[in-house]
Amino acid sequence: MEVLDILNLGEIAHYFSKMAMFPVFDLAYYIVSILYLKYEPGSVEVSRRSPVASWLCAMLYCFGSYILADIMLGHSPVDYFHNNSHILLASAVWYLIFFCPLNLFYKCVAFLPIKLVLVAMKEVVRTRKIVAGVHHAHHAYHHGWFIMVITGYVKGSGVALMSNFEQLLRGVWRPETNEILSMSFPTKASLYGAILFTLQEAHWIPVSKSTLICIFTLFMATSKVVMTARHSHGSPFALVESWLCHLLFGSPLGGEDAHDHHHHHAAPVATAAPASPAKNKEELSEGTRKRKSKKAE
Repeated sequence: MEVLDILNLGEIAHYFSKMAMFPVFDLAYYIVSILYLKYEPGSVEVSRRSPVASWLCAMLYCFGSYILADIMLGHSPVDYFHNNSHILLASAVWYLIFFCPLNLFYKCVAFLPIKLVLVAMKEVVRTRKIVAGVHHAHHAYHHGWFIMVITGYVKGSGVALMSNFEQLLRGVWRPETNEILSMSFPTKASLYGAILFTLQEAHWIPVSKSTLICIFTLFMATSKVVMTARHSHGSPFALVESWLCHLLFGSPLGGEDAHDHHHHHAAPVATAAPASPAKNKEELSEGTRKRKSKKAE
């Protein structure tokens, strides 16, 4: 306890939980989000053919979670667009990533050391969005724990949940990439985070909110930085989820991987068309990124 008192970890956690996200952290969030949009197949062509459609897709990538959460809670889906500074900042990032001469801005933010810093900052914002979603739902539905979990989950991973609608704006329809059917790591982490912060809001976890924010942010930022640096598509939850599925639902250990392996061998032509949503959204391999950047140039 003396060590904790000397380090003032409680005060550090409180300061961190109250730290403003705009403009620095929000800027990083917009950069990484729109960067992943540019990785999407056909997104560069859409930006040249229809800049309006490309801009709308970029806004969904940046603000889709707010739009979906507002719809769920009975608010207007355009409410967030009254934040002119956020919309202008995200729009400037969209323009620079897609239309900057010589692709200079894209090359700078896609440079791995810089990208790792931006990815970590994005996870700070994601955690705050989950907390804000749970807190907002708690005020509207004091004992609606499931509503609190769902709202926090949507706030943390709204753009992934709206991916099929966003694909339609780009003229693509791939229902098999539904994020609910095949959750990526950020989507799963948002769900687990929403559960944790709901339990904390209900005083079922003997930890202060600021401390939980720090711990969860550290976990998310570390996990995403390591996964991005290693170009990994895996999940830190894989082993635990596999064991729980085997225990609760009778699924074989690693059943999902076994199914995928069998599916790849049984129908290689059918699976070659679309990539998985996790790869499409946030975890494309280095080779794919290089091909995308060359094509954009």
